[in-house]
Amino acid sequence: MIGMLRGKVWEIQGERLVMDVQGTGYLLTVPYGLLAKIHPGQELVVYTHVVMREDDLSLYGFSSFEEKQLFLQMLSVSGIGPKAAISLLSTFGAIQIESAIASENLNLLTKVPGIGKKTAQRLILELKEKFKGHNLVSNESGSFSEPLSKPHSEALETLLALGFGLEEARQALGRALKDGGELTTEEQVKKALRFLASGH
Repeated sequence: MIGMLRGKVWEIQGERLVMDVQGTGYLLTVPYGLLAKIHPGQELVVYTHVVMREDDLSLYGFSSFEEKQLFLQMLSVSGIGPKAAISLLSTFGAIQIESAIASENLNLLTKVPGIGKKTAQRLILELKEKFKGHNLVSNESGSFSEPLSKPHSEALETLLALGFGLEEARQALGRALKDGGELTTEEQVKKALRFLASGH
C-alpha cells in the first residue's frame, strides 16, 4: 500500500496530477485547492490512499495527513464515494467541511455537486460527534493543510450567490490566485469577476 509520495510535479491533467518519483510517474486525483497552488517541476509531498475496485485502481493524494483522514472518514459514510469526498474537499476544504458537519450546516454541504440533502444528513449524523469540540488544525506554517483559505472559501460562496456555476467560479478564482500573494475576499471576488466578464 502506498501511504506517501515525495517527488516533483511532472504535469497537471485536469483534476489530476502526475508526480515523478525517481523516474516513475504516479497519476493522482487531488483536491482542487492543491492543484491551484502547484506547478510542473515543483517539489511536493502528498499523503496517499489507494481505492481498489473490480474495474478500477485509483490513487488519491492529499496535502496533509489530516486531510487524508477526513477523506477516509467521509468514505465511511454510506452513499459517499471517492468522487463525492474529493468534490467536498475541492469546494470548501477540510476546516470548512468539519465546521459545517459540526454545526449541522445542510445548506453549505448541499452546494457541492453530487451531495444531496439525504447524503448531507448522513454525513452530519455519522460524523458530527467526531468534530464537536474538535480543535481544527490551523495552517500557520504555509503548508497545504487547508486547501481553501477562509477568504478563498468566502469568495467562492460570494460568486455562487451571484449566480455563477461552481466550476466556472472555481476556475476564475484559481486564475485570480495564480499571481501569488495574499488577497482579501473582496480582492479575490473582483479579480475573478474580471476573468468571468472577459469570457476567457
